[in-house]
Amino acid sequence: MVRFQLPVLSEIHPPKPLFYNSNSETLRRCVSLLSSVSSPNQLLQIHAQLIVSGHHRNSYITDKIVQFCTSDSLRKKHSIDLINHGRYAVKLSGNLETFSWNNVIRAYATSHFDSQREALSVFLDMRRLGVGPNEHTFPFLFKACASLLGLNEGRQIHGDVVKHGFLSNVYVQNTLIHLYGSCKKVLDSYKVFDEMTYRTVVSWNSIISANVECSWFYDSVELFVKMRDSGFEPDETTMVIVLSACAELGNLSLGKWIHSQVLEKGMVVNCQLGTALVDMYGKCGDVNYANLVFNRMVYRNVWTWSAMILGFAQHGAARYALDLFKEMRNYSIKPNHVTFLGVLCACSHAGLVEDGKRYFEEMEQVHGIKPMMVHFGAMVDILGRAGRLQEAYAFVMNMPIEADGIVWRALLSACSIHDVNDYSRVGEKVRQRLIELEPKRSGNFVMLANNYSEVGLWEKAADLRSRMRERGLKKIAGESCLELGLSSSCY
Repeated sequence: MVRFQLPVLSEIHPPKPLFYNSNSETLRRCVSLLSSVSSPNQLLQIHAQLIVSGHHRNSYITDKIVQFCTSDSLRKKHSIDLINHGRYAVKLSGNLETFSWNNVIRAYATSHFDSQREALSVFLDMRRLGVGPNEHTFPFLFKACASLLGLNEGRQIHGDVVKHGFLSNVYVQNTLIHLYGSCKKVLDSYKVFDEMTYRTVVSWNSIISANVECSWFYDSVELFVKMRDSGFEPDETTMVIVLSACAELGNLSLGKWIHSQVLEKGMVVNCQLGTALVDMYGKCGDVNYANLVFNRMVYRNVWTWSAMILGFAQHGAARYALDLFKEMRNYSIKPNHVTFLGVLCACSHAGLVEDGKRYFEEMEQVHGIKPMMVHFGAMVDILGRAGRLQEAYAFVMNMPIEADGIVWRALLSACSIHDVNDYSRVGEKVRQRLIELEPKRSGNFVMLANNYSEVGLWEKAADLRSRMRERGLKKIAGESCLELGLSSSCY
């Protein structure tokens, strides 16, 4: 990777001239060189010569430099430095053309280097210089805000959109719906969507996705039906979003119906759509069909492999999951955090404690993946299922982050299986932790009271139920769902 410092004007000393022509000839030569530049170092040399000759404020020159710095192919090779130089070039030039500023904002907003906040900073620089935004400025600003979950910033920019009269622009509206959905403000997404006078397939995809982001899964499916009834043909992106809703609902019948729509419309099952199908079938319990789709896919990425591994692991096919993980590594595909969640889950179901511990260590030490709460929880589950309660408790206490209720409940569940009478005293410690961590969660009190009742500690069980009443906590009623065709009835 090429690393280079941004040039500072005060540090640029006039070199021996590259050209012995007039300024106009220098400009002509530099423009010609810019058209064939192929590396950041060449760009810096040409830009330095332009600054020395005083041509750096030329708007055409600035546009060419910024286009080079923000081109997708070069940014992948030279990280964030190129975008930073593009920003430097447009600021140094004092360019009042919106086009160059938009390019820099777009590059930061779509970068893979967590630079989305810089997009907002560039927008502020742009406004301070008196450069007016246009309809192409705001979509990428909203995209940056969505990545940052910057609701407050997004609302302020929303106000700027209204001020400049771009609220009726469909591209602006689509990204605004996406922003509010990402920030869990689905009602705001609906408000923008309902006020649209012109909609596209992307508009429908955005509002359906907003519902999925906010866990309004049935609403997202209803919107899909409404979209078709309104005369819009869903595309591959629509199907991916709706399939994710089916996966979260665990509604296999609905997922199969969406799959039938994919086949009926003759859609190409690309990597993204294929992965969504594998994920849906895996989460809905039909791992055989998930495997069938997986094997028929021409191209698979890490998410495809991870979805299949997790599907096997969660439905009792631990050996298949671990074999698939080994096969994935043979294809030189680097695992991600979802892959390791599936692997740890498989080790838990297969009772492979030492393998689980080894994979957990490999996550960070070999692959540089920092464990998340779900990975710590999976590791506790591995130790708990094996009856290694003291070790599991020590593991939780030594976690670099504070364990949440899910982790403690996993350990308590293991205690109720392997140490009903709590001879290890781990169960009592876990109970106290749960009460301290979630004092208003009625489910914890019910679970603890049931544990006490199972071993005949009736007084302690009664005391817990009394404390529930004093705090106004009530047991949440259970719910069963019955699938009938494409609909579900809950009772």
